[in-house]
Amino acid sequence: MGQHTGSEAGGQAYAAMIAKARALAPRLRERAVRTEELRHLPPETERDLHDAGLFRMLQPARVGGAELDYVGLVDCAELLGRADASVAWNVANLASHQWMLGMFEQRAQDLVWGRDPDALIASSFIFPAGRATRMEGGYRLHGSWPFSSGVASCEWNMLASVVYSDDEADGIEYRIFLLPKSDYKVLDTWNVTGLRGTGSCDVEVRDAFVPDHMTVAVGELAGGPTPGSRVNPNPSYTLPVFSLFPYVLSGVALGNAQACLDDYAEVARHRISTYNRAKLSDFQSTQIKIAEASAKIDAARLIMRSACINAMKDARRGRIPDMATKTRYRRDGAFSVNLCTDAVSMLFAASGARGLFTTGVLQRQFRDAHAINSHLAFNFDAAGTNYGRVALGLPSENLTL
Repeated sequence: MGQHTGSEAGGQAYAAMIAKARALAPRLRERAVRTEELRHLPPETERDLHDAGLFRMLQPARVGGAELDYVGLVDCAELLGRADASVAWNVANLASHQWMLGMFEQRAQDLVWGRDPDALIASSFIFPAGRATRMEGGYRLHGSWPFSSGVASCEWNMLASVVYSDDEADGIEYRIFLLPKSDYKVLDTWNVTGLRGTGSCDVEVRDAFVPDHMTVAVGELAGGPTPGSRVNPNPSYTLPVFSLFPYVLSGVALGNAQACLDDYAEVARHRISTYNRAKLSDFQSTQIKIAEASAKIDAARLIMRSACINAMKDARRGRIPDMATKTRYRRDGAFSVNLCTDAVSMLFAASGARGLFTTGVLQRQFRDAHAINSHLAFNFDAAGTNYGRVALGLPSENLTL
């Protein structure tokens, strides 16, 4: 798969994490049916992931994390996604929140990691779902958020909200709030066709008080030093969070597509056509499908990894990307995942009736590919429109950048 092993990826620590993800993959693939049936991670899978340290791949080293470069998310998610997209989705999601917590004030980090450095943090970054108002010492938060992946496994949740002010001149602010699970209610809403094992349920908050130090403004995460930089000096904690948001999860699509291609090629090597008894591997159409799908997947991998590696290079130089670069990151994140979805759809169609059987993995790969692609971060119309606006000299419409 041509993974990067140089300094940009973290050297030995990176290689060790990649090896652990690769070693887990066969077990995860065996459990994939059970994971779908449960609609959340099986306890044994959660234990395996904790034991491997995968949830802590981006966590600061000062609290025992691996502190890998951001590209580690793409690479580990790809390997896990080859086995089970639902598991990869939850690992990448929850690992990214450890990275984000490293950007909060130290008091927030100490509260979470001081109690338990292995504590998992869920999220929902749908800002209009919440309503927050400023008050002395913090905020009053109210709302109902969908798609909080892996929330049943988590002790904390990062919830995005709009902060409203009584003074219209102050306008509105986008802010992220970190709440313990005692402050929110989980609603069992996750009955879906794809990514069934992610347990991405709704969460509800009714007038919770959130102290100042348990919040961070989106403007503080746009690139450059963050409130957490004083204790976490690694440039990773100065990356522009929402510009790079697609790459938290893009590796899941990549791994799922690569597994679909590998499985298709393996079947084609041995399968005989039911129509004329010819070997499928001898069909020119089969050969072309493999070439086209592999080109799309390889191109997607190159796009994803290059974005993450270049962003880290900029961070190391203290360079904050301009709006053109930020919108390009969003454009390329969506485009690369769309390439993976196209590859899976093509291979599914080329597989004929074989893909219809619920006992096979192909139907799950197809469902998961389209579930991944439905995430707003991978909506190319939205990302492409905003990129085009900025390229034409108009202001960005994405308020998180």
